[in-house]
Amino acid sequence: MVSISIISLLLLCSAQGLITDENAAWEWFYEYSDEASTLYNRASKISWNYSTNITDYNEQKELEFSEVTKEFSLKVSANASLFDFENFSNSTLKKAFKYLADKGVAVLNDDEFKEYNKLALSLESTYGKATLCDKSGKELFLEPEMTEILATSRDPDRLLWIWKNWRDATGKRMRKDYLRFTELLNKASKANGYEDAGDDWRTGYNVDDPNYNFRDDLERLYRELKPFYKELHTYVKNKLKAFYGEDKFPPTGHIPAHLLGNMWAQTWVNIEEIVMPYAAAQTVNATPAISKLTVNRMFEMSDDFFASLGLNRVTDEFWANSMLEKPTDGRDVVCHASAWDFNDGKDFRIKQCTRRNMEDFVTVHHEMGHIQYYMQYAHLPISFRGGANPGFHEAVGDVLALSVATPEHLKKVDLIDQFSMTNESQINFMMSMALEKIVFLPFGKLMDDYRWAIFDGSITPDNLNAEWWKRRCTYQGISPPVTRTEDDFDPGAKYHIPANVPYVRYFVSFVLQFQFHKALCRAANHVGPLYKCDIYQSQEAGKLLGDMLKLGSSQEWPIALEAITGSKNISADPLVEYFQPLMDWLKEYNKEHGYSGDNWDDSCPTDLPEASSVESAECVVASAATHSTCALLLLLTMLLLVRSFK
Repeated sequence: MVSISIISLLLLCSAQGLITDENAAWEWFYEYSDEASTLYNRASKISWNYSTNITDYNEQKELEFSEVTKEFSLKVSANASLFDFENFSNSTLKKAFKYLADKGVAVLNDDEFKEYNKLALSLESTYGKATLCDKSGKELFLEPEMTEILATSRDPDRLLWIWKNWRDATGKRMRKDYLRFTELLNKASKANGYEDAGDDWRTGYNVDDPNYNFRDDLERLYRELKPFYKELHTYVKNKLKAFYGEDKFPPTGHIPAHLLGNMWAQTWVNIEEIVMPYAAAQTVNATPAISKLTVNRMFEMSDDFFASLGLNRVTDEFWANSMLEKPTDGRDVVCHASAWDFNDGKDFRIKQCTRRNMEDFVTVHHEMGHIQYYMQYAHLPISFRGGANPGFHEAVGDVLALSVATPEHLKKVDLIDQFSMTNESQINFMMSMALEKIVFLPFGKLMDDYRWAIFDGSITPDNLNAEWWKRRCTYQGISPPVTRTEDDFDPGAKYHIPANVPYVRYFVSFVLQFQFHKALCRAANHVGPLYKCDIYQSQEAGKLLGDMLKLGSSQEWPIALEAITGSKNISADPLVEYFQPLMDWLKEYNKEHGYSGDNWDDSCPTDLPEASSVESAECVVASAATHSTCALLLLLTMLLLVRSFK
């Protein structure tokens, strides 16, 4: 492989042990990077084809090319392991070789590797193809139908029907496959020298400091932010009780998961009209104006934002190749929004079934933040094309969204009319932000806390679903609305579980983005509270951000953090500062209404309605051979409410 061939390296090793020549290491490393860029470009295109058109043919192409990437990974690992990288003086080179020596899942034997890849595709396919059928036979997709129903319906029975049946259509069907998948993933991690797959996942947060422990840091941040979440939970719960009635809520103090406007209750922004503190005060609502835009225009406005900071515009390839709306040709696609780097320095894409509302306008800026990061570090060798730690990548787009969501910015770009920020409207605005940012924190932490426990054996197949709800009840104060058993696998109803995407990065990013925001606002010479800051058109803020993005993952994350904030430590202080006026208001409100100390039990409620009481939404699945016949029969059997589909 490349000019310093494996044979040459072996000859050197046989004469003098592991290779210590760092110049030779750099030469091999750069040639590896060129070869890897070409290979991963092909892999990305094949994966893109599958995600935007889930067919047996595209699945087979993915499986076939996985054998090519496995062979490449094994060769790379073998070559990298011939160098004495643990004793390299250059920390950047040492970090790169340590990463390359890891074989990943390629360490599995051929049969296990093939099984792993088939399971990975099967899990994502089960999620991506999942639909429900209502009484009229209409097929409902997660995007947009189910998402819209959960966001807008206030019928608890309708919400429960969607909530329960989505879990039947996804998690319940993948439980067995997921257990085997994690078994193979864990085996690969252990073969690569990690304690388990959780230890493997956490390496992205490791630093060359024996006194630093990422999990301890995580717990510190969570403890600092938990009091705010508890006040918010108390307030929202009592508002919902007043709206739906006390009888809909368990005596344990939890909020039933289906009443919060989101399939996973991870953010609660869609119920803001129920819980908004001052109904008569002006609120920020750009959706009416955004609904009149084209989807392309939403992305163009985000591109304009980055350009106003002196950063890069997206490439022509972005506009030509992205999937910015849900296809209308009947293809099965994975609608979950994601940004893609095709490793050739010009092809960057977004896959998103974009809706024209404020929520998706913010998501557009988040995904475009990933694209900006890709473009800024595209000059680096492939091993360094990544966030300084996984949370950095997620925080970059969100830090722009903190500006985009302000009334100041929305007025500048003509998405709202004149807006007067009174004390009441200020609290309303921060409440809207808190229903996304503060509410998300415990969910962002528990997702990987749960999976790490599967990997280390604390969670077994006998308590797979019970332990999921134990964490949701304990961390979030959220409970299932109907009984759950070990026949269910409710975590699988969330995309990142079947897609095997580590999740604690989002918790980290929700803290980091406020650190970034404060630093960028300072660079933009903003005067006033953080929640009013809009860095739009600030070249100074853009340069500060761009200089950090260019580092990619070539340096340890504390160095990148220091480059933008002046500190090497992740801090929750800017987040607390941003929301302090709302925190003070919540404490006073809850005290006045006698809600202080109104928390929840760690244990989930036990006296729940039976899941079987919820009507099924299962669709009738047709094979490809009989699909046309079933389509014809559908016309004759509408009275029986049968729906056939591939």
